[in-house]
Amino acid sequence: MNGPHLVTDPADVRLEVFRDVRDRDLRGRDGIFMAESELVLQRLLSTPERLHSILLSPNKFERFADRLKCLPDSVPVYTAEIEIMGAISGFHIHRGVLAAGLRPTAEAMHPEQALGHLRGEGPCTLLVAEGVTNVDNIGAFFRNASAFGVDGLLFDATCCDPLYRKAVRVSMGHVLSVPWGMASEGDWLETLQSLRDDWGMTLIAAESGCDSIPLWELKWPERCAIVVGAEGPGLPELTRAACDVVVEIPMHSDVPSVNVALASGICLYERIRSLNGQ
Repeated sequence: MNGPHLVTDPADVRLEVFRDVRDRDLRGRDGIFMAESELVLQRLLSTPERLHSILLSPNKFERFADRLKCLPDSVPVYTAEIEIMGAISGFHIHRGVLAAGLRPTAEAMHPEQALGHLRGEGPCTLLVAEGVTNVDNIGAFFRNASAFGVDGLLFDATCCDPLYRKAVRVSMGHVLSVPWGMASEGDWLETLQSLRDDWGMTLIAAESGCDSIPLWELKWPERCAIVVGAEGPGLPELTRAACDVVVEIPMHSDVPSVNVALASGICLYERIRSLNGQ
C-alpha cells in the first residue's frame, strides 16, 4: 500500500480527482468514476485493479487498515479530516469514504464484450432497460438483480450512467459485481434482435396495455430478457413490437402503475419462483 498520505491542505494538488465532486458528476470525468460509503469501498477492494485512489477520514482508515495493506503501490491512499474532505469534494462527506475508480472503456461495455459470456444454452436472465434516466432507479435495478440472481443487465444509450456516484451508492455497490453492458446509440433495436436470434433469449416487455397478459400467466422460458422502460412514457412502440410477449402487473384501478424499480423487482421475483419450480 502506498501511504497513507496525510492531507491537511484542501488545495493539495494530489487530490484533484476528488475535487468538486458534484460538479464533475454533472460534467463527467475522463475515465474515472466516484464511489462513496464503506460497503461500496469493500466491493471495490475485491477488484483492486479497478481502483485509482482512495480518500478516507482517519476513523475510516483505521477500519479498513488491514484490507488496505494488500493494495498495490499504484493505488495511493489519502487521509484527511472530514472538514478537509468536504472542502475538497464540495459537499459534506459524513461517511468519511471516497474512492476514485477506473471506468471501463466504451468498447468493454459493448453488449458482446460485457455480456458475451452469457451466450449459449442453459437458464439465463437479463434485465434490460430503455430510457431510464433516474439514478435511483438505475441503482435499484442492480440491487434487485443481485437479490434475484440476474445474470446481467443491459441499458440503451439514453439511460443514465450506472457509474454515476449516487447510482453506485443506491446499488449498494452491486454495480461493481453484476455484469452489465450498454448498447451504442442507434443500435438498440438491432441489439434486441440479436438477443433473440443470436443469444436465444425470449424478450418479455413489462408494460401495461391491451396486448399485455397478467404477469402470473406467463410461462417463463429458459432464457429471457425482461425489458422495462421509463416511468410515464413506458416502452416505445417499436421496442414493444420487438418483444415476444408483453406482461403487466395487475393492480388497483386507481393506481395505473408502480415505480419501475419496484416493477422490475416484482418481475424478477416471479422469474426466480419459476426457476425454483414454484
